[in-house]
Amino acid sequence: MKLLRHIANLGYGSRREVAAWFRDGRISDTHGNMLDEDARIAPGDVRLDGEPLDPPPGLVVLLHKPVGYTCSTKDPGRLIYDLLPRRFRYRDPLLSPVGRLDRDTSGLLLLTDDGGLLHRIISPKARIAKHYEAELAEDLRGDEAALFASGTLLLDAEKTPLLPAQLAVLTPRRARLTLHEGRYHQVRRMFAATGNRVTALHRARVGALTLDGLAPGQWRALDAADVQRVFAGD
Repeated sequence: MKLLRHIANLGYGSRREVAAWFRDGRISDTHGNMLDEDARIAPGDVRLDGEPLDPPPGLVVLLHKPVGYTCSTKDPGRLIYDLLPRRFRYRDPLLSPVGRLDRDTSGLLLLTDDGGLLHRIISPKARIAKHYEAELAEDLRGDEAALFASGTLLLDAEKTPLLPAQLAVLTPRRARLTLHEGRYHQVRRMFAATGNRVTALHRARVGALTLDGLAPGQWRALDAADVQRVFAGD
C-alpha cells in the first residue's frame, strides 16, 4: 500500500490533505529526511510533524468507559470516540467497539479494527468470562446465586435459557456477576427477573484483562500479550 493511502487510512486526513503534507515537508523518516508519497519505508519509521504514526490495522484499544457515553459513531450526545484521538473514528478499517456497554454502564471496553479478532471475542462459542459489579435498589433475596448458576433462567422475550453465571455477594446491595455470554442488557434483565433493579453497573474484567489502573475516560493501545489475556482466566 502506498504511504499516502496508509496515512489517510489511519484517519489523519483525506488523501488530498495528506498529499499536501508531503509537499509541505511534514512527513519524514526517523532521521528527519522528508519523504514523498511513493516512498518505500516501514510505517514504523515514518514521522508526521516529528511524531510516530498510530499503529497500523490490527489496533486494539482498552478504554475505561465512563457513565454517560454511548458506543456509537452517530448517536446524539457524548460518544466513546470523544474520549479518543479524533482521527481514530476515521480509520479504515473502522475502529469498532467489541460488544457494547450501554450509556449508563461504566468500565472495560475494547475497540479494534481487526474484524477477525472482534468476531473471535464476541462469538458465543468463545464463552469469554466477563465480570460485572452491580449496585442494586433492593437487598438481595438470597437465592440469586443458585438461580443464576442453574442454567434455567429464561429472560422475557428470550427462547433460550441463559448459560450458568456466577454471583458473588459483596454487600446486601452489591454483587459481582460473571457471565460467559453477552445478551442485550443481560445483567440488568437478570436482576429484574428477581424483582430487583440495577442502579449502577461496571464491567471490571474481560477474561484476565483488567483496567489496570486506567481512570475513567483514559485509554491505551494493547500489545499481543494484553490481547491474549482476553482469552485467559475464568
